[in-house]
Amino acid sequence: MTRVVSIYLPDLATDRIRRADPSIPVEKAMAVIAKSGSKRWVSAIDAAARAAGVRVGMPAAKAQALFQGLMLIDADPVADGLALERLSVWALTQYSPIVAMDAPDGIIMDTEGADHLRGGELPLLTGIVNLFHAKGLTARVAIADTWGAAHACARATKREVIIVPRGEVVKAVERLPLSLLRIPEKIVGDLRVLGFKTVGELSATPRAPLALRFGPEIGRRLDQMFGRTPDPIDPIRTPDHIEVSRSFAEPIGAAETINKYVGRLVVELCEDLERRGLGVRRTDLIVHTVDNAVQSIRAGTAKPARDVTWLTKLFKDRTEKIEPGFGIEKLSLVAVMSQVLEESQRSSSLIEEEDEDITPLIDIFGNRGQRVYRLAPVASDVPERSVRRIAATAEDVAFTWTARWRRPVRLLARPEFVDVIALMPDHPPVSVTWRGKRRKVKNADGPERIFGEWWDRSSEWVAVRDYFVIEDETGERLWVFRSGDGVDAETGSHKWFVHGIFA
Repeated sequence: MTRVVSIYLPDLATDRIRRADPSIPVEKAMAVIAKSGSKRWVSAIDAAARAAGVRVGMPAAKAQALFQGLMLIDADPVADGLALERLSVWALTQYSPIVAMDAPDGIIMDTEGADHLRGGELPLLTGIVNLFHAKGLTARVAIADTWGAAHACARATKREVIIVPRGEVVKAVERLPLSLLRIPEKIVGDLRVLGFKTVGELSATPRAPLALRFGPEIGRRLDQMFGRTPDPIDPIRTPDHIEVSRSFAEPIGAAETINKYVGRLVVELCEDLERRGLGVRRTDLIVHTVDNAVQSIRAGTAKPARDVTWLTKLFKDRTEKIEPGFGIEKLSLVAVMSQVLEESQRSSSLIEEEDEDITPLIDIFGNRGQRVYRLAPVASDVPERSVRRIAATAEDVAFTWTARWRRPVRLLARPEFVDVIALMPDHPPVSVTWRGKRRKVKNADGPERIFGEWWDRSSEWVAVRDYFVIEDETGERLWVFRSGDGVDAETGSHKWFVHGIFA
């Protein structure tokens, strides 16, 4: 069953303006003013203006009188549309092969088969919200079985993440207002005059009288919301995307036939890439079936590639997931992320290759949803900041770890509090109670003093840690530290923590 994610950007206009001009204070209330002849009204507001009582649709003069310090900026629908398009293209490269604009303030995408790459639906949606916040954009995200349900739920409340369980669309939307049904405002107003308030009330009404008065739009939107009628997402494309496609006069459905045409599309795509001097990093296979449904398969590579055999294998290994239904009428192959690929000369077959390329293995794991990465050193004395993840095929980092003291083979995700008996300020622990087990310390080495990064964080101007390597009676060795120097309370809490385990 299809799962659709709706990303609602309620403050897109004001967020775009702030991103374009970072000098605007965050606390400054802002309203975007639209014009039509001599009429001027508020078309968008930020959180500060909303808290002051300004509302969308309010006359500009009234809004300015209501809040004297309100910043008024003329609306620019073209700029807002371009910003939404850029965000949609970015989401296409990050999350799903099927992404489209849900104008004027949203993005819609089909994530069926892609959520496992992010650890499930909740991590996927939470990650989307966090990334949009990092870009300075307010976002609310909902996932449901249909476009209509996800669109409505994302706009129904102020919750940032909404997950509608599979098969529970009716329960989720029946009490939502008619304005979320994606029908014209004129029809919504007329329905309210007739006494309709919610989607559930409208769906329980016989269709014939509604169709006679308002046309087929209401029935179509209801059927799309409840999944009775397909509501396909037309994926966004840009001139930078290289696309090849094949339409069929007679629908296809056999696995062998699908693989045959996928292989031909890969050849065409690689030829186009070669003419442009590019290699593909992320490729989407879009499947259009005769019942107006769209399916997709995404294949990624760790390095730019245009090897026909390898790219064909990546797709053929996953084409069994395609459900042709009544038949496939069109196949499209799109290079959504490509990079310059320089030709390299291979050594003679008479000379043995010393370095084996493990990129194919990385590609296989990556396309199965595994996160493949390497750890690289960072110039920091603070242990948890001295390492970072880099791409598996990234260039080697120039510097290395230069610690003069031993480091554990396993560093805990975060230091864990322990009860310690120790003579301060410089003596090692005598006993440690960690995870409910009391350990008597047999041997110890230290302290190793590590200072806070006062040049980056003012809160660490005087912060220090004293690290010890301790060994208990069973031979297990732990890396523990005391927060602070053991004398001055300003240097730390003087609490003890376990930070690592030695081999």
